[in-house]
Amino acid sequence: MKKVLKASLPFLLMILLVIPFAACSKEKMQTVRVAEVTRSIFYAPQYVALAKGFFKEEGLKVDLKTTWGGDKTMTALLSNGADIALVGSETSIYVYARGSNDPVINFAQLTQTDGTFLVSRKKIDHFTWDQLQGKTFLGQRKGGMPQMVGEYVLKKHGIVPEKDVKLIQNIDFANVANAFASGTGDFVQLFEPTASIMEKEGKGYIVASFGSESGHVPYTTFMTKNSYIKSNKATIDKFTRAIYRAQQWVDSHSAEETAKVIQPFFKDTDTELLATVVDRYKKQESFATDPVLGKKEWNNLKNIMKEAGELPKDVPHKILVDTEIAKNAMK
Repeated sequence: MKKVLKASLPFLLMILLVIPFAACSKEKMQTVRVAEVTRSIFYAPQYVALAKGFFKEEGLKVDLKTTWGGDKTMTALLSNGADIALVGSETSIYVYARGSNDPVINFAQLTQTDGTFLVSRKKIDHFTWDQLQGKTFLGQRKGGMPQMVGEYVLKKHGIVPEKDVKLIQNIDFANVANAFASGTGDFVQLFEPTASIMEKEGKGYIVASFGSESGHVPYTTFMTKNSYIKSNKATIDKFTRAIYRAQQWVDSHSAEETAKVIQPFFKDTDTELLATVVDRYKKQESFATDPVLGKKEWNNLKNIMKEAGELPKDVPHKILVDTEIAKNAMK
């Protein structure tokens, strides 16, 4: 009996050492609540970070929820319903302009072009922007980045919104596609995979890309309250490192490989369609390859907002953007 106990002693000691270590490791996992403005293939790097375990390797458990719209996403962040928001950078400017004493800081850029496409009700073999003249254009929410870019591109092609086209922008974000499918509008501005699904079902046809037309802009960025960064600096650093790894992974892998990884987040969309959309976004450089939000992109954002008459205040890059977090993540 003594021999058995003596032989088992090293094993028992090892178990006693491993159990507390495992418990300690489990306790170190920190939950981060992330609110995304919509569910879109446009955010592929985020889903890669989740699926490949990049967040988990940083000791983070990401609780992701879709809040469907910039206003709702920002409300979730400001009311402490989320720790981090993935939404257009224009929302941080709106909050700052209202005199917030806890500004929302952009710390990691995910996408660098507009992610929407122009969908026509009728098939057009040779599309030109002047074909919108006199038509009804079902756009996005007024003051949101999609709508501002939409109007910016229209003006770029000599089309005056409201005068040359009839703009409809009072439909809730989540219901825009359904409204178009039900017969509202001649053209609609949609995100993926909705645009491609509509085309596949014969309900519309993709004729142009707003992302290709508008240039680089901080279209969708991870942001949080300044107070959260101060209290959770290490967490934000870990989060950004995971995002950067995912951005690099998407950039260095094929659209087909990325599609397979993000498939669980788009269960109703087949892998082939996912790959088509990912490839489309990669070709127009929609996915940022690093999380740094530069001054040039920030200024382009403000120009688009100003052109749309939606820039409430000229906020300098250094006020609402923290590039040090992103730069440190890349080291």
